[in-house]
Amino acid sequence: MSKETLLLDKILPASLTEERLFILASHNDVGKNLIAFGCENEFVLNETSDSSLREFQTWLNEKKDWAFGFISYDVKNCIEDLQSIHENHLEFPLIHFVRPKVVVEFDASNNEVAFLKGENYLNGYASLLDELKNLFRFNAENSTQQNSLSPRISKAQYIEAVSKLQQHIQQGDIYEVNYCQEFFAEQKLENPFATWQRLNARTEAPFSSFIQTGDKYLLSASPERFLKKEGNKIISQPIKGTIKRGKTEQEETRLKHELLHSKKERSENVMIVDLVRNDLSKSAKRGTVKVDELFGVYTFKTVHHLISTVSAEMPDDIPFTQLLRDTFPMGSMTGAPKIRAMQLIDEYEYSRRGLYSGSVGYITPDGDFDFNVVIRSITYNADKPYISCSVGSAITALSEPEKEYDECLLKAEAIIQSLS
Repeated sequence: MSKETLLLDKILPASLTEERLFILASHNDVGKNLIAFGCENEFVLNETSDSSLREFQTWLNEKKDWAFGFISYDVKNCIEDLQSIHENHLEFPLIHFVRPKVVVEFDASNNEVAFLKGENYLNGYASLLDELKNLFRFNAENSTQQNSLSPRISKAQYIEAVSKLQQHIQQGDIYEVNYCQEFFAEQKLENPFATWQRLNARTEAPFSSFIQTGDKYLLSASPERFLKKEGNKIISQPIKGTIKRGKTEQEETRLKHELLHSKKERSENVMIVDLVRNDLSKSAKRGTVKVDELFGVYTFKTVHHLISTVSAEMPDDIPFTQLLRDTFPMGSMTGAPKIRAMQLIDEYEYSRRGLYSGSVGYITPDGDFDFNVVIRSITYNADKPYISCSVGSAITALSEPEKEYDECLLKAEAIIQSLS
């Protein structure tokens, strides 16, 4: 374990952390942060097969316990008859879940620590509290390295691809597609955790996370929830619609009004809401799928977003992987119809998404769960080394390619600043 990865090394022996660390930070009203480390056992899927999701469900069924992990975008190939043609630069597993030795809930608002699992592994936790305070506080002294990302494609290539996708829309192949581009660097990231702290400080995103599994890292500042389950209720909160922040109160008001009343942004949002409703209805109790909020304007530190909330009631004991088959990948990152959109994504994008457009989260011993959408994120393979950041936007018949390109740069801005 390299020196820079020992985030809790002041109080925890390396034998306990075992290069498995999940920090799921929340900046929403709840303000609870989950931290899991150590590994009792794990499930790792590297190749797709017809039995992949059955094997994953078997592992989940073995024990009612906490499970933290991620699901890569290419799990789509386990669900549908699809493929991924681009080179896998990052080499993240398709699925990686861990039953951690210790799970801690840290409330940063009042500095309270609650052990949800594994307190017996530690001799008291007075020093743990001090360390946890530092986990969510940006320290400029620990973040001095600069990394410069290069675009995988040129602006001209991006605009050409978007124009061709709009031809597919005009021909009726699809209604909407989420088109993404990658920024990358074949460089070492000296201190991944300090970089995440910097990104976290710039964005304060409600579904941010830091993950280390061996030599693979995720530094995420995601604002989007994929799926949350509490009891029998499940909700999804797709984001479609983005606009920059204003510099004055008057400009902020104008921009939010512009976002809310934009014909293009509302069209994007409602198409994905319909897709999510359809996905949830595959497993939901009849007549329980509803739209709790349509076109909610939410303000984040760097942008305003248009977010809708869709909920449903699920039957008892529905398997996690069944919900995955019904809803993954999330519609906000594919388009509609979903399968044709994913085929065109693989044809017109220039890189493999990997964990980007996938999901990170946790499952409780009771079977509840909460998973984000992996966007506004840095993925890093320390072994190669390789740093990657992908961003995208929804393409519709009303899209202007130049403006979609500018939206991608807006979404990448905080990440590029955090690296440089």
